[in-house]
Amino acid sequence: MTHPSPTRDTIVRSSLHRAGRLPVDPWTLGDDENLFDAGLSSHASVAVLVDLEESAQVEFPDHLLRRSTFSTIAAIRDALDHVSDTSAAVQPEASR
Repeated sequence: MTHPSPTRDTIVRSSLHRAGRLPVDPWTLGDDENLFDAGLSSHASVAVLVDLEESAQVEFPDHLLRRSTFSTIAAIRDALDHVSDTSAAVQPEASR
């Protein structure tokens, strides 16, 4: 039996839960609530980045390594969509 892959929202919120060290439960935050206002520190945002890269098996390019990328759940999800789409487009080329 195969298990469905988790949604991007689940991946993002799970990473925030594991690595974000937020004083609030990330599952209770709205998609557009400012994570830094909710207690996410710059150091914790780096931990979230690493956790996302490991759990989603992607790599964030340098141009996405900014505070705004990690300011909301929606922004992180959009960035994850971008790197996932980019990774999928690059993988066939790498297998040649």
